[in-house]
Amino acid sequence: MKHLTLTAVVMAALAFSGSALAGDDCTDPVADWQPREVLRQQLEQKGWDVQRIKVDDGCYEVRGTDTLGNRFKAEYSPASLQIRELKIKFDGKGGAGDYLDRNPDQKAK
Repeated sequence: MKHLTLTAVVMAALAFSGSALAGDDCTDPVADWQPREVLRQQLEQKGWDVQRIKVDDGCYEVRGTDTLGNRFKAEYSPASLQIRELKIKFDGKGGAGDYLDRNPDQKAK
């Protein structure tokens, strides 16, 4: 009986954790996706070197290096090409403020 209860608890925990993670997925219909090459061109115009673009959980995942040589990993919505997440490994050059498209009222966090 204990084994059955433990199994039920584990299954319930997995079910709830899976639904919580599903909220992080992109849900754009495939018919609305823009080509990966369009995203690559946009990033290269910023001076970023794109090593890879792949699909992960319905989003475009991009890896490469920025203009300062820092490695980055970013997630984009494939239909709008809007950035959803950006992770940068700073190698002693630059900081978070370098990635803001600032207006005079915007401050780095």
